[in-house]
Amino acid sequence: MVYMGGISSLESTRGRVSSAPKGRSALRPVGFALLLLFPIASLGDIQTTTQTLMANVSANGKLSVPASVSLRSSDTRFGGFSGGVTVSYWARTSNAGGSSITVQATDFSPSGGPAAGTVNYSCSGATLGAGCSGPQALSTATQTLLVSLPSGACTGGGGVCSSDDPNTVLMNFVLPSQPHYKTGNYSAQITFTISSM
Repeated sequence: MVYMGGISSLESTRGRVSSAPKGRSALRPVGFALLLLFPIASLGDIQTTTQTLMANVSANGKLSVPASVSLRSSDTRFGGFSGGVTVSYWARTSNAGGSSITVQATDFSPSGGPAAGTVNYSCSGATLGAGCSGPQALSTATQTLLVSLPSGACTGGGGVCSSDDPNTVLMNFVLPSQPHYKTGNYSAQITFTISSM
């Protein structure tokens, strides 16, 4: 009786397991998968925006000169003094206007020596633009021309620009020596200006 009872109990247990509705156990994995897919799909998002980059390219100019230049006498019989300086410059001019490099001097100090107005200069070998034409007198009152730059000009890079970088011009000075000059050392300040348009 105990053995048969065990069989009857096992069979009744199998009966309960096998009698469970098959449709319910088949739907559970499907329903579980749908619950996982819906929240993941709702997290996706794409957003596109634009930004405007703006650059204002303006006319520009820069100069570089040595700290000083010495004028030296050509002989001992009251000969003139002379000397030269190389002016380096970088420029970018607009299509609507050009540019220029000018020079202005202060008078010599101390007094008793030469005057700045008696100094003449000339320009040669400008690698961008046109150098001054003929001898020019230094002025303490106004700026005088050294180089004239055309419109649409630029330094470096080749193509529409100059292949030289920097551009240069040689400025030569001549100062006559007068017998009445007192002996001593004299100096004057020269200001170079580049204006770009």
